[in-house]
Amino acid sequence: MSISMKTCSRNLLGLFAAGLLGSTILATTLVIDGQKPVQAATAMATIDPTKGFSQLVDQVMPAVASVEVQYTETAAEAGPGTGEIPPQLKEFFEQFPQFKDRFKGGAEGQPAPQQHGTAVGSGFVISADGYVVTNNHVVSNADKVKLRFQNGDNYDAKVIGTDAKTDLALLKIDAPKSLPFVSLTKSEAKVGDWVMAVGNPFGLGGTVTAGIISARGRDIGAGPYDDFLQIDASINKGNSGGPAFNLQGEVVGVNTAIFSPSGGSVGIGFAIPANIVSSVVESLKTNGAVTRGWLGVQIQPVTEDLAESLGLDKAEGAIVADVTQDSPALKAGLKQGDTILKANGEDITDAKDLSRTVASVKPGTQVPIEVVRDGKRQIINVKIGILPGEMPKMASTGKGQKGLDLSDLGLKVAPAEDGAGVRITELNPNSPAAEKGLSQGDIILEVAGKPVTNPADMSAALEASKGKKVLMLVRSGENQRYITLPREKS
Repeated sequence: MSISMKTCSRNLLGLFAAGLLGSTILATTLVIDGQKPVQAATAMATIDPTKGFSQLVDQVMPAVASVEVQYTETAAEAGPGTGEIPPQLKEFFEQFPQFKDRFKGGAEGQPAPQQHGTAVGSGFVISADGYVVTNNHVVSNADKVKLRFQNGDNYDAKVIGTDAKTDLALLKIDAPKSLPFVSLTKSEAKVGDWVMAVGNPFGLGGTVTAGIISARGRDIGAGPYDDFLQIDASINKGNSGGPAFNLQGEVVGVNTAIFSPSGGSVGIGFAIPANIVSSVVESLKTNGAVTRGWLGVQIQPVTEDLAESLGLDKAEGAIVADVTQDSPALKAGLKQGDTILKANGEDITDAKDLSRTVASVKPGTQVPIEVVRDGKRQIINVKIGILPGEMPKMASTGKGQKGLDLSDLGLKVAPAEDGAGVRITELNPNSPAAEKGLSQGDIILEVAGKPVTNPADMSAALEASKGKKVLMLVRSGENQRYITLPREKS
């Protein structure tokens, strides 16, 4: 099984991406911005699915296009044996240099040859003046983009902007006439709603499939703001960038991924919701890029153990493991150990939920952040900043939360070189501390909410702590995280 970032069809290059589910194949799909279609002066009546989808197809198909991409890649990008010498062959050529010039692509140090390839995906028009939505991975690194419509019209397209974090892109075509277009829905998609997906699977041309919304809020590991609709309408390679419509002819999602052991549709597909697409497209249209809100905290999920130590009724929210220097969070007074339960009036169920919520806030907006600090709830007003180039940092959660006996931790500590915390100098790899995710070199910064600078501080803090579990703040490299250690054997 493989993980492909493209469901568009490429004839030379298969693109793969790590960090997703082991058998998740990303497809390209698009959603449209909310304007009235030129085909109808009034809203389209709801289609009766028992009578077929032909009326819906006639309504929306003129606005859906095949996205044909031409690109240039070096042989090194095309795969082993066509560019740079693979590592496994370098030793051979060091011993037998006379054969190096026979290797396709030439000797090391020479420019890798270039090859030309094509990709085919899907897209759709969102305005009469020619703005088109598709996936970022369909048009990334494109030299030339052409759109082909069902009626045979062809247009060259310009890439206005892309957003890799949500895998969306906005194109623009200059046509001598007003173009048919479709709109993004403003209604909330519900589980069980009918959907019709339109695209260009395997480069065959305009194709439709139908199904229902199977689930909402899916996180498939594609990016920091995953919030996919799961649909069972077939999505295959080449559907990337194609829209999923409701029965009113509105776009409810951008078909973006499928879960499959074989590469073909097995009825588990994922679409970017219309509300996310609308926001991203508007930003791309206005600025050519997406500007997201930034809080400036390193966060981690609240586990059952952490919830008990923090005095929470259940494991929810996002705990602040670190606060970035010169960040909006620091200026507003957020602190390590704060547990964020609400942001901008939205409930925060987990760490990723906070990232999505804050990112959607317009920079410069002041929003209330509800936190639990020292067992008490309070509101902190934060003026949201602009997200820097990197995605929000997620703190590690360690390797499990099993019960530990502090006398059997199997570690030794010494003062850290910079005076902040105590460094773990020795660690038994078979000890409970190692199972907890601690490593030699990690620095323990706080024990039971108290800063520690030497072993004596740590011992005193442990002695003074109450309850069956003790909370520790640990730094591993550049990341910080909270862990809990039971004080008694379980």
